[in-house]
Amino acid sequence: MKILILISSALISISSLGQTKTDSLSLLPDSTKHLILNEVVISSSRIPESILRSPVSIEQLKYTDAKNMGAPTCFDAIENTKGVQMITPSLGFKVINTRGFSNTTNVRFTQLIDGIDNQAPHIGAPIANVLGANDLDIDKIEIIPGTASALYGLNAINGLANIRTKNPFTYQGLSFQQLTGVNHVGNIDNVSPQLYSTTNLRYAKVLNSKFAFKINASYTNGNDWISDNRTDLAPTLNSSTNLFGVDNPAFDEVNSYGNESSNRKTLTLNGKKYVVARTGYREIDITEYNIQNYKGDFGLVYRPKEGRELSLTYKGALINNIYQRSNRFRLEDYTLHQYALDYNTNIFQVRAYLTQENTGKSYNLRSLAENMDRSFKSDNQWFADYTTAYNNAIAGGASVAGAHKIARENSDNGRFEPGTDAYNQKKDKLTNINNWDYGAALRVKSSLIHSEGLLNWGKLFPEFFNKIGTQLLSGFDYRTYIIIPDGNYFINPVDSAKNLTYAKSGGFIQLNKDLFNKKLRISATIRADKADYFNWKFNPRVTAIYSPEEAINFRASYQSGYRFPSIFEGFSNVNSGGVKRVGGLKIMSVGVFENSYTKASIDAFQAQVTKDMNTIGLTQAQAIENNKGMLKKNPYTYLQPEFVRSFEFGFRGLAIKKSLLIDVDFYYNSYDNFIAQVESSIPNTTNSDSIPTYLYSKLKQSRYRLWTNSKSKIYNYGASLGLKYRYNDNFSFIGNITYSKLDRTDDKDGLEDGFNTPLINLNGIILTENIWKKLGASITGRYQTKYDYVSFLVSGEVPSYWTIDAQINYKFEKAGLSAKLGATNFLNKPYYTILGGSSVGGLYYFSLTWEINK
Repeated sequence: MKILILISSALISISSLGQTKTDSLSLLPDSTKHLILNEVVISSSRIPESILRSPVSIEQLKYTDAKNMGAPTCFDAIENTKGVQMITPSLGFKVINTRGFSNTTNVRFTQLIDGIDNQAPHIGAPIANVLGANDLDIDKIEIIPGTASALYGLNAINGLANIRTKNPFTYQGLSFQQLTGVNHVGNIDNVSPQLYSTTNLRYAKVLNSKFAFKINASYTNGNDWISDNRTDLAPTLNSSTNLFGVDNPAFDEVNSYGNESSNRKTLTLNGKKYVVARTGYREIDITEYNIQNYKGDFGLVYRPKEGRELSLTYKGALINNIYQRSNRFRLEDYTLHQYALDYNTNIFQVRAYLTQENTGKSYNLRSLAENMDRSFKSDNQWFADYTTAYNNAIAGGASVAGAHKIARENSDNGRFEPGTDAYNQKKDKLTNINNWDYGAALRVKSSLIHSEGLLNWGKLFPEFFNKIGTQLLSGFDYRTYIIIPDGNYFINPVDSAKNLTYAKSGGFIQLNKDLFNKKLRISATIRADKADYFNWKFNPRVTAIYSPEEAINFRASYQSGYRFPSIFEGFSNVNSGGVKRVGGLKIMSVGVFENSYTKASIDAFQAQVTKDMNTIGLTQAQAIENNKGMLKKNPYTYLQPEFVRSFEFGFRGLAIKKSLLIDVDFYYNSYDNFIAQVESSIPNTTNSDSIPTYLYSKLKQSRYRLWTNSKSKIYNYGASLGLKYRYNDNFSFIGNITYSKLDRTDDKDGLEDGFNTPLINLNGIILTENIWKKLGASITGRYQTKYDYVSFLVSGEVPSYWTIDAQINYKFEKAGLSAKLGATNFLNKPYYTILGGSSVGGLYYFSLTWEINK
């Protein structure tokens, strides 16, 4: 029996069954049973190099390793990788991040498939792996935890993941995988157990010495995790009248919508001021949690001669699941298409691709909830009815809390109830109205056109560059976003008949030099980027790696990176619940910054006025006059690119007769011009004396949420440690721990993004091979500390959690068949990775993978 104890992202590699394979790179020991030194990565320098001599931190996860973990898919297994934080807004939408400032739309982390960006254009980030490779086509995943902007641009200031797929010339044959499982076991969240299924297919064929092709298809069907957090987000709004908890008439549950700040009003009831919210709807009552995701791709590869390859690829996806950003959305018939052409030799590479996005019949859950209420009864009528019913209840002898309950029941009499025909008909109507002031539809069509090239001067002039011991690499890229204005999410303020366009271009030069008999390698990179509406920005990267011996490597690096605003941050124009979310480019928000007051000061002003009226008996006019000095003009202005400086030091090497692999890194980052949002209002008057009175009433002000830059300067640091010790053929130990810390914030204005990262993240796997014949098993443990989560949807503390995944597998090698019985969150203890997201329970599954040569 072989026993391997592993705590990390990388496992001892197990050869895949039934695939024709010429690439033998592996973490398996060589004939001396020591860890081999020839693991090769590409992403860290954009040229092949030993992972031990990578000048920056890089992690690698192979499919052959991932399939022996408890995770149901290779993408899910990334969560076990050193330095990676994965959040789960929903079962079909998981988000990768490294080194802090995580959020559900992670525009600071870039996700590539064979070097091709798989983001949804209008979002500016990928929707998990919905357009990515299925498990059968993944060769390995390379992850750079930290800034990668100098070589890639692409806003990769937090990191980058490059999923490398299998070339049909190298891996051919037919592969089929069926995973069937069940979640919601134990009736957690009052949902009975539900089936979950993923079907994957891959077929690759070498036609002759010049042509090969591959086809992949995948279908996932199941029932999503439930989001039903009932914590009150407005617990103190009626504290001056001693109304708390369910007695609070402004009660606002995390996953209940239509009862947020824009759905509240301050009412004078029986001589007291109360903040009252409309009732709204819980998420579980207004959306579907079924998952139906389809994806597929076709690739044709042509090799005119040795060392040259032309590939044509198509990828497509149809998505039906929950998505989360500042609101929660139901993606329905959401489609992505991608077309790519790539030609590469050992000297140069050129690539071009087009990504097209159509949001289909998707809708906004918050807009659906609040407009469902307003379709039943207008806000003015509802609050008038509430006032009348409350006063009548008090006159009849009811308590204050009882009167509020009676007033709500009376005002809601006749509202649309989920599950009824009337509700369903109204929902169908609202989800097809593309205006969030009175509808809920999300109707966006967008495209991304990208081209890039790479030239290896050392391969073009090998004699010269080999003589001077130098490598020279240069590259360029150009990208254009095209958005079709829909009149709600996006408009063209200059010409409504024309599409919005947003272009970026850039290039880099990288020089590597070996010194002291190749023991020291230094590298210098300079990148220049230009985006519409902004000046040229320059990003340097300087690295050094010192290798006194082949198995001992010290590294250090400095680099900077710019992140240009995404399409949504720059150009949005969304009406949502009485608040217009406006892009931060001057073309979209001219005049708003200059004439508005911050919501934070308005909220404090309104609360103090109400308190003074309730507690010391001032009239409204007196209280407004006394507190008008609390109002603050908006100090922010139009968007500028976000900027990060990053220092990193690390060591990777082998010790104890090459049986212990050590991988450690330390980093320190500073951020300027953090792109964030500020809420502000413009009073609907030009009379300066009337401004405080107008800002006390929500009906007399125009409310905005603006993309801008925080004035704060933010510093964070962290470290990660990975150890792998191979005692003998039967026993190995691998461990990693990641530490992430927000150091300090200078000139803090409260506008910066939340760090949203646990202080400590720990992963662990115990794996046994050949318990009996080809029977194997593994158990995975993960732990993370609690952390503060900040977002526009909800803010608060995410509790710490630990969870266990497990699996057993059996390989029928002659038949090319492998079976796996596994579970994630094996103990079925629900936990949250973010607030507002899903409660993650246990998923129990059985998979069969059948692979046939040729």
